Amino acid sequence: MEIDLTPKLSQKVYGGDGGSYHAWCPNELPMLKEGNIGAAKLALEKNGLALPHYSDSAKVAYVLHGNGVAGIVLPEKEEKVLPIKKGDAIALPFGVVTWWYNKEDTELVVLFLGDTSKAHKSGSFTNFYLTGTNGIFTGFSTEFVSRAWDLDEATVKTLVTKQTGTGIVKLDGSIKMPEPKKEHREGMALNCEEAPLDVDIKGGGCVVVLNTKNLPLVGEVGLGADLVRIYGKSMCSPGFSCDSALQVTYILKGSGRVQVVGVDGKRKLEITVKAGNLFIVPRFFVVSKIADDTGMQWFSIISTPDPIFTHLAGRTSVWKALSPEVLQAAFNVTPEVENQFRSKRTSDAIFFAPSN
Repeated sequence: MEIDLTPKLSQKVYGGDGGSYHAWCPNELPMLKEGNIGAAKLALEKNGLALPHYSDSAKVAYVLHGNGVAGIVLPEKEEKVLPIKKGDAIALPFGVVTWWYNKEDTELVVLFLGDTSKAHKSGSFTNFYLTGTNGIFTGFSTEFVSRAWDLDEATVKTLVTKQTGTGIVKLDGSIKMPEPKKEHREGMALNCEEAPLDVDIKGGGCVVVLNTKNLPLVGEVGLGADLVRIYGKSMCSPGFSCDSALQVTYILKGSGRVQVVGVDGKRKLEITVKAGNLFIVPRFFVVSKIADDTGMQWFSIISTPDPIFTHLAGRTSVWKALSPEVLQAAFNVTPEVENQFRSKRTSDAIFFAPSN
């Protein structure tokens, strides 16, 4: 049975006055389970707080909209309180405890993409909250909490009964949260919209690659990522991950057409994608995209921290490396046709601007 690759939108899981949590369901997007990938979004309103929690999956977080604060505690380390803004990518290894807060009028939205190969449910994140009605405190008996934290019974009951929120709460405006420190961003976050471009093709597109060089913590997460923009009517060269990695793509802005070709040269997907869509390209499948008039922008994770891609068109194409005789024989064409094929796209790479 073939797996449905059709892009999907996220669905709301829970929420309240402080904000909401959304996720992609592996039942609707089967490649999540097949590829051991999780995907979710956190949306916080003003004074919304996502309570401290840890997850069963390593992730990369990407700020889609707004500004806010992220509290991050790596195992056996001190808390880092980061100012975060649109375009920030943050690597979240196993065991990290995080909280997220929005003190601005504008909604704060954070995307999470990660590896669920060690998760409780393949294709889904499970978060374990330290506080709240579904938090760790509420599961232990008064005796255990009292012994563990050396507290009297009255204090324990106060701690438990005061926890009325689940996952996300809205704070009173008078509550003062820790002030973020810019220096805490060092080694923890990278703004993909401000980082130096790894590829910049005039009229075609540009890309910033997130890897162990510019954010070493992604090595612990085991994932790479990139932010890609292609301009109106431009094309992203057909290509595939040659190191058996999966590519998970979230469309940030704009729209365009996508084609995916799989085993036996069969087209497995042909569809128009738009902002909010998530889709996954299986290992070794070839994918290409063409933007609509306004262009298209996407954020992807790749299931290896330093991915390697093979492109099938452009000056870096594998076709350019093959000898003319092999191409003639493989295509069963004359030397003239082979020469015409080889002579095209000699200066373009990865992104192709529209023809005039």
